[in-house]
Amino acid sequence: MQKNDGMNYAPQGKPNPVVKPGEFAFAAIGLDHGHIFGMCNGLMEAGADLVAVYDPDPVKVEAFVKRYPQAKAAASEEEILLDPSIRLVAAAAVPSERGSLGVRVMSAGKDYFTDKTPFTALSQLEAARAKCEETGRKYMVYFSERLHVESAVFAGELIQKGAIGRVVHVMGWGPHRLNAPTRPQWFFEREKYGGILCDIGSHQIEQFLYYTGAKDATVVSSRVANYHNKPYPELEDFGDATLTGDNGATFYFRVDWLTPDGLGTWGDGRTLIVGTDGYIELRKYIDIARDKQGDHVYLVNKEVERHFSVHGEVGYPFFGQLILDCIHRTENAMTQEHAFKAAELCLKAQQQAVRVE
Repeated sequence: MQKNDGMNYAPQGKPNPVVKPGEFAFAAIGLDHGHIFGMCNGLMEAGADLVAVYDPDPVKVEAFVKRYPQAKAAASEEEILLDPSIRLVAAAAVPSERGSLGVRVMSAGKDYFTDKTPFTALSQLEAARAKCEETGRKYMVYFSERLHVESAVFAGELIQKGAIGRVVHVMGWGPHRLNAPTRPQWFFEREKYGGILCDIGSHQIEQFLYYTGAKDATVVSSRVANYHNKPYPELEDFGDATLTGDNGATFYFRVDWLTPDGLGTWGDGRTLIVGTDGYIELRKYIDIARDKQGDHVYLVNKEVERHFSVHGEVGYPFFGQLILDCIHRTENAMTQEHAFKAAELCLKAQQQAVRVE
């Protein structure tokens, strides 16, 4: 049984270009997390041209160029930032370095697309906010557990069509496989990865805001623990939190690094969305003991109870929307305030978390 730890989780979809070859060039900087491959795949499938890459580690660059031979290995970060033909920089740097890299990218007049979590400190968020306002550039975030999961995209479409009425509650489960020997050293350093609620918890909070339409929320409670990985004292392998949205919607989520080896994928991610007229359950990556393929959507409302298997059926519209937003200076893929608010709330949840011993 293949065990994917999530580091090289790189979804691929059907090409759906929104621009012609040569119309939108982007580069990659910072190859510290395998999400960079999913980010590049999504942009290229939407028609963007990957033209350059930089990372201080030549081994990472060599592997990247082998996978994407069209990308020229740049000699420095500055070489990419000074190239006027490059419109956007995609990055999956060490989490604590993502904010400062984004400020440099925006200062160079380019839009920025970073892996989650986008920040590890509120001071980094404030610096990015200020630079966005100063330059008018974008600081977008790869919240892959919604943007690059077809069941999550489909759920959003159902909600927009009124399938379950007003969304009043969301529950999110985000378990991940640790596979510690494959992880880099920064992964176990609290200052660099930001804590579990800040890191993989950011996926969950972003989905809550999106599905409920909340513009802000209050962190009611949050907890973190290291239950099973004492050799790594700075690692948090469990976290949960409760939030209340400014529109009255409520939210509970749980994230962990406790996925057992018997599971056929890196994590049994699920979301339950409760509305006034029905509910939706997402089994994103696997339907355990039934189907190793993910993207299962279960809908119950006043008219029906239905199961949708949407793998390969929906696509990933975010990437094309992002490219067009960069060209036309619109906000159809994701508003800047939404991206920053999701980041702010996960930082606050982490900051006030009670540590369970």
